[in-house]
Amino acid sequence: MTERPLRARRDAHALAAVRLLHTAIWAFFASSILAIPVTIWAGQLVAALWLSVFVWGEVVVLVLNRMRCPLTTLAARYTDDRADNFDICLPRWLARHNQRLFGTLFALTQLQLGWTLLAR
Repeated sequence: MTERPLRARRDAHALAAVRLLHTAIWAFFASSILAIPVTIWAGQLVAALWLSVFVWGEVVVLVLNRMRCPLTTLAARYTDDRADNFDICLPRWLARHNQRLFGTLFALTQLQLGWTLLAR
């Protein structure tokens, strides 16, 4: 086997691993954002605060990387593809609008959490 097909296979495996990891991390943060209002509604404000802290940590990582996930940079090493979802297992439209959609939802959850905490 020549070097080129072997390298292409290794790159494809590495890209698949990065995509799976990126998708798992995305799922954690997306579900955390969706869980915040549920935990607030259930009166679990400590849980809502912890979920918020985790998501704020991700926000800091994104800001420090010019609003680009470090896993996107890693995935780019293994392919020339630059479709909106080349680095994650999401539909293209969701990958394209991910930050706007979940950023807006997170901002709303933080307003809800702040309002709830102030009303106590």
